[in-house]
Parts: sequence; structure tokens; C-alpha cells
Amino acid sequence: MCGITGLFDIRERRAPERERLHRMNESQHHRGPDEGELYVEPGLGLGHRRLSVIDIATGQQPIFNDDKSVALVFNGEIYNYQELMAELGALGHQFRTKSDSETIVRAWEQWGEDCVHHLRGMFAFALHDRRRQTLFMARDRLGVKPMHYALLDDGWLLFGSELKSLLAHGGMPRELEPQALEEYFSLGYVADPRTIFKAARKLEPGHRVLWKRGEPVPVPKPYWDVRFTLDNPISQRDAEAELHERLKEAVRLRLKADVPLGAFLSGGVDSSAVVALMAGLQGSEPVNTCSMGFDDPKFNEVEFAQMVADRYRTNHRVQTVASDDFDLIDTLARLYDEPYADSSAIPTYRVSQLARRHVTVALSGDGGDESFGGYRRYRLHMMEERMRAAMPQGLRRPLFGTLGRLYPKMDWAPRFVRAKTTFEGLARSSVQAYFHSMSIMRGPMRQALFSPKLKRELAGYDALAVFERHAANAGTEDPLALIQYLDTKTYLVGDINTKVDRASMAHSLEVREPLMDHPLVEWLATLPSHYKLRDGEGKYLFKKTMEPLLPNDVLYRPKMGFAVPLARWFRGPLRQRVRDAVLGERLADTGWFEPAYLRQLVDRHQSGQSDFSAPLWTLMMFEGFLRQVVDAPESTGLPVPEVVA
Repeated sequence: MCGITGLFDIRERRAPERERLHRMNESQHHRGPDEGELYVEPGLGLGHRRLSVIDIATGQQPIFNDDKSVALVFNGEIYNYQELMAELGALGHQFRTKSDSETIVRAWEQWGEDCVHHLRGMFAFALHDRRRQTLFMARDRLGVKPMHYALLDDGWLLFGSELKSLLAHGGMPRELEPQALEEYFSLGYVADPRTIFKAARKLEPGHRVLWKRGEPVPVPKPYWDVRFTLDNPISQRDAEAELHERLKEAVRLRLKADVPLGAFLSGGVDSSAVVALMAGLQGSEPVNTCSMGFDDPKFNEVEFAQMVADRYRTNHRVQTVASDDFDLIDTLARLYDEPYADSSAIPTYRVSQLARRHVTVALSGDGGDESFGGYRRYRLHMMEERMRAAMPQGLRRPLFGTLGRLYPKMDWAPRFVRAKTTFEGLARSSVQAYFHSMSIMRGPMRQALFSPKLKRELAGYDALAVFERHAANAGTEDPLALIQYLDTKTYLVGDINTKVDRASMAHSLEVREPLMDHPLVEWLATLPSHYKLRDGEGKYLFKKTMEPLLPNDVLYRPKMGFAVPLARWFRGPLRQRVRDAVLGERLADTGWFEPAYLRQLVDRHQSGQSDFSAPLWTLMMFEGFLRQVVDAPESTGLPVPEVVA
């Protein structure tokens, strides 16, 4: 696991500025504290920060082919590298190292751009081929590892694992993208391929792009997508058996490491399943596990994590986080480089910090909810779908649209009488309704929040377009499969993977994701939807498969999530801080927000009339981003973390 960065001259072969490249590389020191290397030749500069995990002695980067005409910088892990070495060796390739990175170089020599089809893992890489005068960039299928890039007006292409490496160059304009603001205040993140900066882009998951010197600017192309065919005729008994074998294989591949390895254990189904499978594969060697506890029982899952730890006799470590652990707010703003509003970034940062004291690699349960159908919102959406199917849209829209407008928003009331969101959802199409349910600030709230100036700059753009673009490519009309696909393309990438990558790499911790093993994801997409959601039970097949390995109290309890008590913070210890941030000069200076509405949000929340904790956190993190990133000097790298051997 590493941080990569670089410069590529798309016009000529000018000499890159080594000092700029050094700044870019060192801004990502936290991603690779073990070693740092630069490589420069006419028209090219490559930087690499290494976290040594596999082939510690000879796995340095950039890594080259035999005559050094091909140079690679790579972030991630190729889990099938040993199988690839054997395959490529049989084709005549000779390996100088035992590293997974060399397999990418040899795969490029053998298959060119199609090398990505042979890679099983999490990765983002840039490969320069001097003979072809090209720079090839690719990102893994599920977007576990990030890749950012920017083409400057002078013809220099910048790229890096994190946006901070592009900012550290000093030549990239910091003008913000209005459409990214609309996406952020809708979803809590800026959706791929956009970034918060007009000048920069993200390479989307499952995409590749080939830059050729002297030729027009290329358009990234997809090389993979998941297809929800739902046509697998397998019986439930056979499906359980096959799922168990596929899960074991996904975990087994991720146990290869030359450094200490462990797992996150939250007490939820996904992480518990990963730990159970690890325990079976490691035999007598106990699994290293870690959990975060909370002093607020509404957010604490420690007892369930302990059940699993006891059952498998893991080396289990627990750290309790105070419910007033909000000291990370400014750190998070710097960490993510663009506004990011998932407050569970706080406990994710803390559990990564705990894990890194004992291991260098940790397996996680991320990705399970999307592929297995685990989110509570899936059940609610399917209930709405049945109601939508029973009534033509021409009748639904005026009836439920009117009810949605008239029904009061009662955040304080019991859930069963809070029908406003349901009415609003029933008035919409399936994609519109799902976007509405996923929005932190829904359409009317954004309209009230945004100033006339920002509305003019948006020119009618609505973040719903993100969902509609992906829905057009989903290839399924099954309502559950459609929203699983949407989550795989949006929430999983923009929220979950972003959160885990930045929080873990801030502590130089590599996190691996067996439930995002792409052959597993592809196979699950062939299964009918009733294997995912049945009789109101999400992850139906997954839970049935894991019944012999996990307690029912873990498998069938209500889902808790990894939350923090924002509503209480903003009425208590953060009362003044949220007022200062939301009503202060920095947001006002942008001219993008209505001051009266900002004050209304703060006042109504702090008086207890409404729960605006999520919108207020979103605004607070945006204000922190402006101060910590936009207004910061060129070098925006984090302090070098303490790394415990």
C-alpha cells in the first residue's frame, strides 16, 4: 500500500521540476512512511511513498522492466500476483522480484491496456512506456483505491493518490466547481468523476485512460461493470455452499502479507463473518481484532464484537471513544482534501489508529451491504416500490406530491407518524425517490440554502443527474438490483471507500476488503433478489450461510451503524462552535448561501424544534474545508503519523 504521484508532459519532453515533484510526493508521506523515491526523465516525473507489506526487500518503486523503458508507480495489492507470475513466467517473462507490482509491468508487456482484466485486487496505478510515449492510468473495479488527476494549461498532467498531492504542486488553480457543491450538499461527498476543484478529476472505478504525447486529450473508458442478471437457477442449499467457498477464497487471498495482519471487528454481520473465516483459515494462529466502543449505549456494539472474539479466541483489543470525541473536526477537513460529510469518519479514524498500534494490514467488512442487500433503506424502498406499482404515476404524482407538501416534517415524533418523506418518495420515479432518500439536504432545502449567485452558477444542474447517469447503465429493471447498482457506483465509492482509505492511510494502515472481491460481486449479481432481501430480512443468503459460524444475536439483531451523536453535540458542547462555523465570515464570504436560512437551521436545531444535525455537520465540514484546504498554503500534507513497529 502506498501513495503515488507524478507529472507527465503531454506536449513535449520538457524536464519536470524535481522540487515540485518532491513536494507532491512528501504531501503523502502518511501513505508510505517506510520509503520514498523519485524518478525523473525528460517529460516525466514519478513519485512513490511506500508502506512495505509484500516483498519488503525488493519491492521498491518506481519499478521498471528490463531496459527501463517501462516505469510503474502503483498503490494497492494484486491478490492473484503469484498466479500471474506463474502464467507470465510460462509465457517467457522473467521476474527480478517477488512483488505484486512487477506483475503489472510484465502484464503490460504481454497484454498492453488489457492487462487490467487479469488483475484481481485493489489498485490505482500509472505506467509510463517510453517507446510508445504514453502514460497509462487505471483504477480498480470497485474504487477501493483513489486516483486524482489534473491537466494544466501548460500541458503538464498531474496525478496522485490524494488531491493534496496535486495541490502541493502549486500550479493547479483552486477555483471551486459549483456542480460539485450541489453534489456535496445533496450526498455528503463529491461524486466521481468530479472533484471539488474545477481543474481536477477522479478516475472512476473500473476505468482506464491512455495519455499519448502529442495527441488529443483522451476520455477515460470503462473496462468493467457489474451486471445484475439475476438469472442464476441455483438452489438455496447450493448457493449457501458456493457462497461459503467464495467467501473463504476472497479472505484467503487477502491473508498474504510479510507484516502483522488483523481485522476490524465491529460486532456487525460483515466484519464478524470476515473474522470467523479468517479464524478458520489461520488455524491455531489467533486473529488480531480491534473494536471501538462508545460510552453512549445507543451507539455501542462492543458486546457483540466480544461474542465473536470469545468464540474464535482472537487477540481482541477495544478502545472506548468518548461521546464528546469531536477534536478531529479540523483534522478531517485536511484529511479528505475536499468536503466530506460522513460523521462516521471520526470512529473510523480512531479504529484505524488503534489497529495500527498492533498490525500493518487489517481486513474489513466493507461492501457487504451493497452486494448482499443489507441496508435498512432497501426494505423501505421496496415497500414504496410496491405502492408505486399499484398506482399510475399520473395519479401518484399529484396525490402524494400534495400530501408531501402539506404533511409537517416531524423529526421529533415517533417514526411511524413521520410520513412526509414517504409521501414525497411515492410522488417520484424509482430513481428520483432513491436519490431523495439518500440526500442529506433535499431539493427544497438546497433551494432555500443556495443564494441567487450560486443558483446562477449551477444553471439548473441537479445532483439527481449522478443517479440518472448510472441508472441508464444499470441494465436491470429489478427495483432492488437497481438501487444496489446505484449504491455500488455512488455511495460505496464516494462515501465508504473514501472514508476508509483516507482514515486508514492517515495512520499508514492498509485495509483489505474481501467482500469487494470482484468475482464474488459478479457472482452475487447473478443471484435472484429474493436471496438478498426476503420477508423484510436483508442479507438473507449471507446470514443463512453464516449461521453455523456466528451467533444469532450477531446475525439477526437490528443494524446499528458507526454513528456519532451529532444532534446532542450541536445543542451542547459544540453549540458555539457550530454557530461560529455556520454563521461566521468564511461561509458568508463565498456569497453562496442565504444568511437568514443558515441562522434558521442553527436556531431551530439548538432550540430542539428540528433535528438539522446532518445539514449542520455538512455545512460545518464545508467551512472547515475552506479554512484548512482552500485557504491553506500549497503543502497540505498531514503531519507524519507515529508508526508503532
